[in-house]
Amino acid sequence: MNAAKSLFVSSRPLSWVNTAFPFAAAYVMATRQIDVVFVVGTIYFLIPYNLAMYGINDVFDYESDLHNPRKGGVEGALLDPGVHRLTLWSAVILNVPFLVFLVAVGRPLSWLVLAISVFAVIAYSAPRLRFKERPFLDSLTSSTHFVSPAVYGLVLAGAVFTPALGALLAAFFLWGIASHAFGAVQDIVADREGGIGSIATVIGGRATIRLSFFVYLLAAVLLLFTRFPGPFSAILMLPYAASVLPYWSITDADAGRANRGWKRFLWLNFVTGFLVTMLLIWYWFLT
Repeated sequence: MNAAKSLFVSSRPLSWVNTAFPFAAAYVMATRQIDVVFVVGTIYFLIPYNLAMYGINDVFDYESDLHNPRKGGVEGALLDPGVHRLTLWSAVILNVPFLVFLVAVGRPLSWLVLAISVFAVIAYSAPRLRFKERPFLDSLTSSTHFVSPAVYGLVLAGAVFTPALGALLAAFFLWGIASHAFGAVQDIVADREGGIGSIATVIGGRATIRLSFFVYLLAAVLLLFTRFPGPFSAILMLPYAASVLPYWSITDADAGRANRGWKRFLWLNFVTGFLVTMLLIWYWFLT
């Protein structure tokens, strides 16, 4: 695999939209306009942000990824050590110009949110910090990766934070926690072999699955307190909760079979994203 293709695969193109969409939707719904800040911010959270997040992960997880059968494709690159340095430098070089621009057009509060977002990306996988190996903090940090672009978009746009908006962001954050926890189950065996801790390796696959299920339901409840037609989005949490049910009594030794559910989760995100977009358009015209 050549270097360019390695970087492309490492950035997880299937997941680009998961960080770009929250920023873009939050910013445009708050400003009601598409401007240069919207374009630059969306591009940043589409590619450079993901290259940093997943590239750093692939470099410093290389040894453990060797034990993980699902690495080497859309679910995660198995980066040849020869491109590790290139990956880290590419992440820096690609991120810095965008960050300079976003700082220049922002204000202190937006700088703080952006700093938290970038720190979470680095801290998750970088040596010494390694939040991904700190059970429970791993799920909190992972959720921050996806929710912080939305918070940043709102702050950058000068949005007014209301209880309804707070309920929406809290529900999104819970969705991120539940999703990361569910994803960690499939890696229990590989993580233990690689000496990596996670929420799933600590409390076990069965407990993690059940935690994910109830957190998804809690997210659905919070969405009932959002502005109309937001409560309809509560329904969108139910397929996620249902998707973990087949693994309700999973054992740690058999945790790898949760990968089938994880693949279903990846495609479910695209369906959910489309339906969320329809709800946002509905809200746009209502307001």
